[in-house]
Amino acid sequence: MTAHQIYTASPAISKFVRYCKVIQPQTHNEISRFFDGVIGFPYDKELLLQAYLFMNTKKLFPLCSELLLFEKSPISDYTDLGKCDFVYLTPQFKLFLIETKFIDTQATGATERKRRNKHRNKVFDQVITLKSRFSEYWNINANELETGVFSTDPEIYWRGSGVNVLTKSVSIEELEIWRRNYLYS
Repeated sequence: MTAHQIYTASPAISKFVRYCKVIQPQTHNEISRFFDGVIGFPYDKELLLQAYLFMNTKKLFPLCSELLLFEKSPISDYTDLGKCDFVYLTPQFKLFLIETKFIDTQATGATERKRRNKHRNKVFDQVITLKSRFSEYWNINANELETGVFSTDPEIYWRGSGVNVLTKSVSIEELEIWRRNYLYS
């Protein structure tokens, strides 16, 4: 965001962008290198899902233009209030909050169905709560905040429309194919 653009955005958004530049000074290339490492050693499935999202953001969430925060608390040092997986700035100078959730869709049985449902509910609660906290703490109008959920579970689609949350997913199989192809390219 250029100096001119900061003044074009609302004062609350401009203040938040300046805050982000201080607590998340890494460049896009530095974050890309981090995710390259994650893809090479996929020990954490949630991080692999986040790597996929980061590398494919324009395709999945075209409104996202500039990454402001990754896995940081949007409210100073209050990590007990929750971290946001991704916070992007849009070309319209809105914030786009994205929460990710790796949900094991391959496991079967009643317990696994309950676990998946719990995870679905949790990720939507997280992004809705974060939107509210952003609005309150940073004095950002709710209409300046967009929200999204990215998961390995296609069942999230129907939940998002009722709560004004954009949803996208990738299957576990597609995620693994992408990882292998990424490593070989």
